[in-house]
Amino acid sequence: MASTGSAAAASNGANANPVVPTPPPSMGKMITVLSIDGGGIRGLIPGTILVYLESKLQELDGPDARIADYFDVIAGTSTGGLVTAMLTTPNKDNRPLFAAKEIPQFYLENGPKIFPQKLVGPFTPAVNLFGALAGPKYDGKFLHNKIKSLCGDSRLSQTVTNIVVPTFDVKYLQPIIFSTYEAKSMPLKDALLSDICISTSAAPTYFPAHYFQTKDSAGNSRDFNLVDGGVAANNPTMTAMSQVTKEIFMENPDFFPINPMDYGKFLVISLGTGSAKEAEKYTAPGCAKWGVLGWLYNNGMTPLIDIFAHASADMVDIHASILFQALRTENHYLRIQDDSLIGDTSSVDVSTRKNMEDLIQIGNDLLKKPAARVNLETGTYEPIARGGTNADAIDHFAKKLSEERKRRHAKLNSS
Repeated sequence: MASTGSAAAASNGANANPVVPTPPPSMGKMITVLSIDGGGIRGLIPGTILVYLESKLQELDGPDARIADYFDVIAGTSTGGLVTAMLTTPNKDNRPLFAAKEIPQFYLENGPKIFPQKLVGPFTPAVNLFGALAGPKYDGKFLHNKIKSLCGDSRLSQTVTNIVVPTFDVKYLQPIIFSTYEAKSMPLKDALLSDICISTSAAPTYFPAHYFQTKDSAGNSRDFNLVDGGVAANNPTMTAMSQVTKEIFMENPDFFPINPMDYGKFLVISLGTGSAKEAEKYTAPGCAKWGVLGWLYNNGMTPLIDIFAHASADMVDIHASILFQALRTENHYLRIQDDSLIGDTSSVDVSTRKNMEDLIQIGNDLLKKPAARVNLETGTYEPIARGGTNADAIDHFAKKLSEERKRRHAKLNSS
């Protein structure tokens, strides 16, 4: 079942106070999905977009409305996984721990401690190379402690709406997908949210891999040896849709009588963390000279990780775009991404105050840019004809989300 919502909203419309659980998709017309990419400190970009989205929902349904009230599934990888936890971890009143407007401030306050900046000097490149060979760039202690203090003892099955968070198990060389759906029926997958967030953020070369163990009431246990979910799915949009599809196939009553292949019922917002495609950071002649070390670390950058992360995210967007276009429901899929990052803004860990404020500004500027769709041939984003701005697109989606929530409550109240 989805997050908390409002029975009053069904009958009273705007300014209603969402205090009761939102009925499942079987009582409405759509399955709503929010997806947030990985990208380290660049999580400020989607974080800024989310502030705008939640403000639009509050204009429609009152100041207590939260993003989790409107989405059946929220998926996040790496920094997106942390944002997902912030939006869905329950507080003492079983409401979302964070309002969207608090997310940028969280990054501004904690970013410099998560990614402490080293002094720049004549020997910095040598020191960085040695550090890259000796161990992770950051020990992760502050990040781990901060996540544990935020999530407390909350488990995956307790989130206020369903979530999906990808990780990757280095012992078995396979993706491990944590979803609220599975956690409710598979106790050994019902991990602490803190362990899941630490795992999905454990980017190779940046943070150490994370080990933890789960146990069930019968004494069975399961070990997890995990690294960043970006290794498997830096853009978790299709991962979330696949988890929902699996639940439909398994005849989860929350989705009956939806057809397993009825992808036209999905309403999806997918938020990227930006990329540096237009900066053209690498060239074939330059890469041709690299060995193992060059691919792993070059002039302060991590080419192999950059390439894998962006390739993964872009392939998912291409697949989703093709799917929705083929079904003639492209207006049900909104991808917001900025490919024009340059300099420090394209990094995952430059946490200076200036760079973080620049990332927030990029998010705000992105709202003013034309809504765009990926060109399936070039991979670049091109404005949608008569599509308005990204802010216009979010306004449109916010109305759809509000209408869907009201529709479900109306059906519930009439049954």
